[in-house]
Amino acid sequence: MINLFPIAAIIVSYFLGNISPAILIGKVKRVDIRKEGSGNAGTTNVLRVIGKKAAAATLAIDMAKGAAAVLIGGYIGGQSLELACGMAVLAGHIWPVMFGFRGGKGIATAFGIILTIEPLLGLIEGIVALIFFLISRRVSVGSITAALILPAASFYFNPDYLPWTAGMAVIVLFKHRLNIKRLLKGEEPKVRFSKQEGNNE
Repeated sequence: MINLFPIAAIIVSYFLGNISPAILIGKVKRVDIRKEGSGNAGTTNVLRVIGKKAAAATLAIDMAKGAAAVLIGGYIGGQSLELACGMAVLAGHIWPVMFGFRGGKGIATAFGIILTIEPLLGLIEGIVALIFFLISRRVSVGSITAALILPAASFYFNPDYLPWTAGMAVIVLFKHRLNIKRLLKGEEPKVRFSKQEGNNE
């Protein structure tokens, strides 16, 4: 007899990923976040378009749904299902059927997944992303760098992670392809830490 619980967990995880705080908060504020700023339904664009509180809520919810999917998978089927549910929630965030398959780039959700599966790995990824963001003042640089080192870093902790983390890295890099093109052309915008600094640039 087929055990339907793992399949149900993966489906639930995908639809959990469909919960998009960026889009939902935008609707409350009467803003279509996918038509403003960069057009991305993620924390950085919410920060630029709506503000700090909305961005903090977006970050927290996107991370939480990644963590929740992993916990659901772990409770029902152990490590292998944890990873499958992690990929499902990431796919649901990036390609949400409820919002016409137009979601975010998956960084916060991926961070929630990794932090829950392997906290130290998540901490390392977070530190790397933060360092490269502060050096470059570009969120995309931190995200791309963290994605690039993820497969090798995860392999150090557990070789079984490699296929899953490599898949996550490829997806994240694909979603950042336009950022990569802008970086190569020197056209990627920087984050302004103050209004005065913004006026000087």
